[in-house]
Amino acid sequence: MIDVQSAICQCLESLQPQQIKITDQTHLHSGHAHNTGGGHYELLIVSDVFTNLSRMARQRKIYQLLKDLFEQRAIHAINIKALTISEYLAL
Repeated sequence: MIDVQSAICQCLESLQPQQIKITDQTHLHSGHAHNTGGGHYELLIVSDVFTNLSRMARQRKIYQLLKDLFEQRAIHAINIKALTISEYLAL
């Protein structure tokens, strides 16, 4: 069994994140229809790689990096908040 949170972090290393916070929310989705395995996660990632990228482009980049984990059914769903450092500091 893989440590999904560590695997997510490894997949996202190329984004040179300043911060990553992963929250496992699988317990909130027990019995969720269409879930054929895998966990539900919330991801906060802060990186200046996201500068000048739209919200959708940021999410596409992250989904592409996590593609294998979705295919392996380690992840069923992920809620992504991807921010630049200045956006994060402005919160």
